[in-house]
Amino acid sequence: VLPALYVRYDTYFYKVFKVYTKLWKFQQENRQKLVEAGLKRWEIGDIASRIGQLYFGQYMRTSDRSYLSESYIFYEAVFTREYFKDGLFQDLGLANKQLRFLARFFTVCLVLNRREMVYQLVNQLKMLLDDCKRTFQETDFKEWKLVFQEIVKYLKADTAFMNIRPLRYSPVLDLHPDSLPHVANAKRKLKLRDAILCSYHPSEVKFSELTLDTFRMLQCLEWESSGSFYQSSGFPSSGTGTAISQNGVPAPSRINYAQDISDPTLPPNPRKAVLHRPSVTHFIAVLATICEELPPDGLILVYLSASGDSFCFSLRSSTVHLLCLM
Repeated sequence: VLPALYVRYDTYFYKVFKVYTKLWKFQQENRQKLVEAGLKRWEIGDIASRIGQLYFGQYMRTSDRSYLSESYIFYEAVFTREYFKDGLFQDLGLANKQLRFLARFFTVCLVLNRREMVYQLVNQLKMLLDDCKRTFQETDFKEWKLVFQEIVKYLKADTAFMNIRPLRYSPVLDLHPDSLPHVANAKRKLKLRDAILCSYHPSEVKFSELTLDTFRMLQCLEWESSGSFYQSSGFPSSGTGTAISQNGVPAPSRINYAQDISDPTLPPNPRKAVLHRPSVTHFIAVLATICEELPPDGLILVYLSASGDSFCFSLRSSTVHLLCLM
């Protein structure tokens, strides 16, 4: 099965998104009547979290950072308003829904580099798991215990990167692309359009399907919104404000220190296919799909990390890191 990364899937995204947008608007306009008819608060949160997941999925397909920001707005609204709190410990299904929400929001915050929120979510996840194990049968949460252990291990391995400059190319800290050396008299101007980030290590640090090395590569292949690094690293802000998203969800007060300001002169982020231990057939199929849609001036970057002996190389104890442009 090919990952839903490319143009052919945009139509499906907009169809589903349109349905959820209408549903969200309907419940906003008829909230009181719906509540009187039996609409639960967690059901409102469920709609919002699904919209947030749609946005994040579209970000993973397109690498358009605006989708990532919108996803954060929806998830944070659900989190701060505690939509899943009522009746949480009376319903096992609702408890699992809250845990899934926290895990998904954690991924969004991790990619967006919102470290303060990341650790807040980790604490919330731990407390919720402890409460659930006391209320329900502990065997119902064995998988979630493993998920939490993955998260702790992931953050411990990534701690060294917390307080240094961002991995993303930052307009604040780096030279503008026009100022960088370029090939003189090139016959055509090539652009990095797509990337395949693939890891084959059997026991590496990862959360979900996002390994530590592919996570860092993902960030290295994106532009940093001006000021967002300073916001996430605890630098003082110039003020605060409350925003309303284009979809009608009030965004919580956010630091207004040149946050999420994109430079229109910067090129778009290359699309990225993140693969964890795919079969050779799957890998080739993804590569072929990208090549099929690649424009004439486009380049593909392939990042492949694996143990040398798994790939039948003579250096049995080595680790192979393959990075190439096609």
